[in-house]
Amino acid sequence: DRLTQVVSNLLGNAIKFTEEGAVSVEAEKRDGYIIVRVHDSGTGIDPDIMPRLFTKFATKSEKGTGLGLFISKSIVEGHGGRMWGENNKDGRGATFTFTLQVSQ
Repeated sequence: DRLTQVVSNLLGNAIKFTEEGAVSVEAEKRDGYIIVRVHDSGTGIDPDIMPRLFTKFATKSEKGTGLGLFISKSIVEGHGGRMWGENNKDGRGATFTFTLQVSQ
């Protein structure tokens, strides 16, 4: 349920910041890890937010508390994974990625 919350938070953010274009989710299994990416073609991560992206109350949105990414990263790390976000190289939108080790 908690990992569903992570994906839901990431999708909600992607949709909120993408007025037109696309939002996609990709998952793959590689080298003993599940890698999940939520990619959008929206406004991207504001440079003012980037240094504190996963901290409490970091937001440029008028809707929301700025807790979603903080909570999502905490959940992923609580499951032994990693999470990060970056602007897309083409200058349009952002991609948020998290990894989790596959149970043997």
